[in-house]
Amino acid sequence: MGLVLENEVDLAYKFYSTLSSYDFSADSFTFSILVHCYCKRNEPMEAKRVLEHMIQNGFESPKVKTFTQLINSFCKRGKLKQAFEVFEIMGKVKCDPTINTYNCLLKGLCYVGKVEEAYELLTKIKKSWNLQPDVYSFTAVMDGFCKVGRSNEALELLNEAIEMGLKPSIVTYNTIFNGYFKEGRPKDGFGLLKQMKERNCNPDYISYSTLLHGLLQWGEIGDGLRVYNQMLDMGFDIDGRMMNTLLRGICRRSRKEKELLKDAYQLFDEMSKRGVDIDPCAHELMIEAFCNGNEMDKAFMNLCEMIKMNLSPKTFTLNSVVRGLCVEGKIEKALLVLVLVCRGRRGMLDGVTFDVLIDEMNRQGMFKLATCVYCVALKNRVNLLRKPV
Repeated sequence: MGLVLENEVDLAYKFYSTLSSYDFSADSFTFSILVHCYCKRNEPMEAKRVLEHMIQNGFESPKVKTFTQLINSFCKRGKLKQAFEVFEIMGKVKCDPTINTYNCLLKGLCYVGKVEEAYELLTKIKKSWNLQPDVYSFTAVMDGFCKVGRSNEALELLNEAIEMGLKPSIVTYNTIFNGYFKEGRPKDGFGLLKQMKERNCNPDYISYSTLLHGLLQWGEIGDGLRVYNQMLDMGFDIDGRMMNTLLRGICRRSRKEKELLKDAYQLFDEMSKRGVDIDPCAHELMIEAFCNGNEMDKAFMNLCEMIKMNLSPKTFTLNSVVRGLCVEGKIEKALLVLVLVCRGRRGMLDGVTFDVLIDEMNRQGMFKLATCVYCVALKNRVNLLRKPV
């Protein structure tokens, strides 16, 4: 048993196989340990054979804990038929199941999508005279409902559990957060947050991150930003993937809602300070946001950074930066963009990039330089609308 508890299951089994050399015979306790051993080795069928051997050879029946562990082992693998066979054996040897035994079956049924059967079993437990469901019983069935898009029924079970005097755990609430997310109802999570706090069940990182992920997934960027700021205030460490998703969403939304540009800048700075890897799409959207906010030096700097990282900015991004630099009269930097991109990245250039540059050079009287740019365009077979003056 000591070896099994220390997860030395292979060594435990090897030790068991040497018992006969010491003139020892296995008893019921030995076989129960062996059942545990096989369950930990992910071999529930072997464990079941040991169990059947005990019963067939008149050994004392194992304790309910052993039966429950074997049932749980089958349920985790979706082998409900075998799990219920073990459950039937319990009845034959008059070993009464505990609520933990039933909870394993409830989770197993939901795991394979048999939610209605799980609900019927829960109803049966509630009607039992000697057994009552606990919060884990309700959570298991709630999770099953949420996985098949029936969050409202899961919420009804939650309220029923509370009426019975049970105190839902954070896991219970997080199950519903996940259900709302999958059903495209992430904003319903705000009401759930309020309910948790009213019942002195403080939301954890999973609660907030599931809510945030759902809001971002379904395009609720404003609410997502609010939850993100709440998480920062609470000291939660938001993962880089979610920060990238939020950044992309804010940048896209800022095209119409300019007031969001400030939030995009702040988030981008926070990610840079933390060393979060910014994905190429988010990087380009951020450059566009800098252009929209007339932060051309930052747009230019980040475009250069992208090229330095061997990333290939889209033509639209290049045009935005070149156009913005030309508007501010920063021809040198605009020309540098052209130089950096021309080397090995010809396919990304189009006539707009060159036309904008030539227009600005003509305006500033840089006719010779405009002619050089025109020649570069012709050499790269780019169709132009503008010509040097």
